Amino acid sequence: MSHHASAADHVFRSDFIAGRITPAQFNHRAHVRLAYVLLTEAGVDEAAGQMRSALHAFLAHHGIDDAKYHETMTQAWIQAVRHFMDRTEQSVSADEFIDANPELLDSKIMLTHYSAALLFSPEARSAFMEPDIQPIPRPQ
Repeated sequence: MSHHASAADHVFRSDFIAGRITPAQFNHRAHVRLAYVLLTEAGVDEAAGQMRSALHAFLAHHGIDDAKYHETMTQAWIQAVRHFMDRTEQSVSADEFIDANPELLDSKIMLTHYSAALLFSPEARSAFMEPDIQPIPRPQ
């Protein structure tokens, strides 16, 4: 399996980290794109840490309450993107990867793994919680 980020993906990541991406531009697809780019260069744990740091910096840069950050969602989406990368033969960009895996654009997909009560709990927001309905497949 071979997954690569395009030059445009690297610019996107740099722009996000530099605070040049606005909250209006950072929709669900952009979240998946950033996760993919990070995962092309790092394993799940390192990518999750990078995503966490980037999201906290994004919130601070834009004056958004840090309480908006959700640890379980962050880690679960990193795991989900990695799972889809593992089952997709190759991609040369985030757009190609996402277009090959449109299920990732369903922002409610985590509700097939988590009950709403758990996923939207204060505990899940502040610390990673394992799914209570169905595990997210992990890399072999």
